Amino acid sequence: MERLGMKVMVITFEQPSRETIPQFSYYCDIDRQLYRYFGMLQAGFWDLWGPRTLLAYLQLLLKGRKILPSAADIHQRGGNVLLDPQGRVRFHHIGSGPVDRPDLESIFRVVEKG
Repeated sequence: MERLGMKVMVITFEQPSRETIPQFSYYCDIDRQLYRYFGMLQAGFWDLWGPRTLLAYLQLLLKGRKILPSAADIHQRGGNVLLDPQGRVRFHHIGSGPVDRPDLESIFRVVEKG
């Protein structure tokens, strides 16, 4: 994230360990107020277990990865929000499921455009 001099803050609803996100500041949104504010509500069954998710898990299994059960709330929809220094939303993505994440290059392009 130093590429563009960005400050990155991870917002999570559970207390992360320093080993999980050592290079980033983080805010623990236990009440999920920011999640609701940005429209990241609960994911439904097909969001979580649709074809894209099953394909992603199958690909991980074929690569020898183990799929471990999550201790977190798997129904909490994730997403990405990019705010500029003035607090304006420059990028807003609500994930449609566990594998729906924008690539970093698309976020960098938004930042580079100013």
